[in-house]
Amino acid sequence: MTSEENTLSGLAAQVIDLHDAALAASGGPPVAAPAEPQDFNHLYWIRANHRFNSLLWAEEDLARRTQVGDSEIAANKRAIDGYNQARNDATERVDELLLVSLGLVDRASAATASPVSLASASARLNSETAGSIIDRMSIMALKVHAMRWQTQRTDVDDEHRQSSAVKLARLEQQRKDLASCLDRLVADCQSGAAHFKIYRQFKMYNDPRFNPALVAERGPSQGKA
Repeated sequence: MTSEENTLSGLAAQVIDLHDAALAASGGPPVAAPAEPQDFNHLYWIRANHRFNSLLWAEEDLARRTQVGDSEIAANKRAIDGYNQARNDATERVDELLLVSLGLVDRASAATASPVSLASASARLNSETAGSIIDRMSIMALKVHAMRWQTQRTDVDDEHRQSSAVKLARLEQQRKDLASCLDRLVADCQSGAAHFKIYRQFKMYNDPRFNPALVAERGPSQGKA
């Protein structure tokens, strides 16, 4: 096992601690941006993914307001599109760096549209990537934080707090399950039993070259980007 692979032991616990610490430091979403860009550090990109998920969370709350003008809701919706794209980009970056650390993708090709896999032909392909599990864990951290607050509210009755406590326990179990799946996937990748791939989302609705509504707005003379 390489030194890079060794740093992935207990990855799920690191992720949970990172997510919870960011929420505790900020008092809730959105969390602070990572201190310094570190292009080749998977923990930096895990933090970045969590940051964008927390920004999405805050905007989703604002987008459901009913006593503000349509222009404010439209601004929320546009922000959601941008943060969602950034969240997916960060998830892909996490997968690139983890696969490089695991020796399962050619380093030079990892960030391209066609990463070259170095996985054994006998290794099973896991349909969910490690990055996508971490992304789900980030969302679960936000849900746990929000539901825990519901159990502590003083402006609601006991039934609300008790019901929230039941939901909180379920959310914590769900996050624990995801953590177990992440560590199992990493361990199986380290042993050569499994691998995952870098999947590009290619979110066409955010790209004026591919979204047919945006292409129509630009007209035939501006159809090429």
